[in-house]
Amino acid sequence: MFNTETNLLSGNIIKSLLVFAIPLLLSNIFQQLYNTADMVIVGHFLGESSLAAIGSCAVIFELLIGFAIGVGRGFGIVAARSYGAGDKNLLKRTVAGSILIGGALTLFISLFASLFMMPILKLINTPANIIDAAYSYISVLTAFAMVSFTYNLCAGLLQAVGNSAMPLLFLIISSVLNILFDILFITWFNMGIHGAAVATVAAQGISATLCIIYIFKKCPMLIPGKKHFHYDPALYRELVAQGLSLGFMLSIVTLGSVALQSAINGLGYLVIAGHLAARKINSFCMMPLSTIAAAVTTFVSQNKGANRPDRIRKGVRYGNVIAVTWSACISVVLVFSAGFLISAISGSKESIIIENGTRYLLINSPFYIILGMLLNLRYALQGIGRKKTPLISSAIEFTSKIIFAFLLVPAFGYFGVIICEPIIWCIMFLQLLYSFYTNPYIKRSYVS
Repeated sequence: MFNTETNLLSGNIIKSLLVFAIPLLLSNIFQQLYNTADMVIVGHFLGESSLAAIGSCAVIFELLIGFAIGVGRGFGIVAARSYGAGDKNLLKRTVAGSILIGGALTLFISLFASLFMMPILKLINTPANIIDAAYSYISVLTAFAMVSFTYNLCAGLLQAVGNSAMPLLFLIISSVLNILFDILFITWFNMGIHGAAVATVAAQGISATLCIIYIFKKCPMLIPGKKHFHYDPALYRELVAQGLSLGFMLSIVTLGSVALQSAINGLGYLVIAGHLAARKINSFCMMPLSTIAAAVTTFVSQNKGANRPDRIRKGVRYGNVIAVTWSACISVVLVFSAGFLISAISGSKESIIIENGTRYLLINSPFYIILGMLLNLRYALQGIGRKKTPLISSAIEFTSKIIFAFLLVPAFGYFGVIICEPIIWCIMFLQLLYSFYTNPYIKRSYVS
């Protein structure tokens, strides 16, 4: 049913990137649906207060998932290099190290959350009338952080060897089960918001289990033996650096968005509603860009292992061609459909909502071209082992959003929000462009 493995080390680069990226894109779509299922079902069956409880701790959940995905991808980068180099022993040792380090990280997260979750909820100003329900929901998710990490680690390892199809299949199964479990636990077992969290963990657990079973049956190269768990200082340092770098990179970006949202919240509920609708549309429009960047990461990592700097440079260039093509097309589409989409998503005919949301999309969308290229450069640098540069890029984004939140949004209102990300994207693009093409390893491709 699926072409489960894509050859990223030889053949047509554009075709390889697209074939590998399509399952990733579908995975991202289902991940979005997965993350919103609890909110939709809880809002329908349990009412506004329970929905608000989930919404109040959504940022914590996003940080948790973002960190787990980042760490899994980081470990996958190291595994992809081993696979590209054809070193099966190193690949198995990389998997063993990923299991040990990932297990320790998730255990720490779970213990930290169990001790400090209630203070954290108070710190982010969770309303007193819903804080107990919010704690009931988020405490279950953090207590079983290992489940989410296990799936993301398995998915990252499968993608590292060119298999992006099977993680997609398991995520689809998990997404469907999550909806069924939500309805079962909330309506039949009357578990309330606690049941929604249990449903999420149960569905994630099944997807993780399916990944493990598949690896044991079809990917023996990813199964380490006892001898592969031997401590290797250099390898473990690389795994920690790559995992934490990508994990913190995604977390820092989320924190920056939280700071900006705090400024938006002061502009009135109509502006908030218009911005929310625009961001929903924005996220789907940008999804192919992040997907291509994820494909570029694995492509670069494998070819770094195979010592092919020429192919890496071509892969990034073709990745940019795909990103620019998509960005140009979707920008044109939004020129004719932005107002309709804002009205459809928000369910409102209020002029302030539609006008602000439309303005946001029309000003932001031409800069998708810059965003797509900077994402490719950021993850390509991560793939060749330059961990600090992408992290610096994320720090620039975080700092800039704080500056906009506290200085420019109060001065320029919602227009300050609209121009925030395009300006930040341009700054990060220039930094990453310079870093990539002046990198000694990439420069070798000009003379090899």
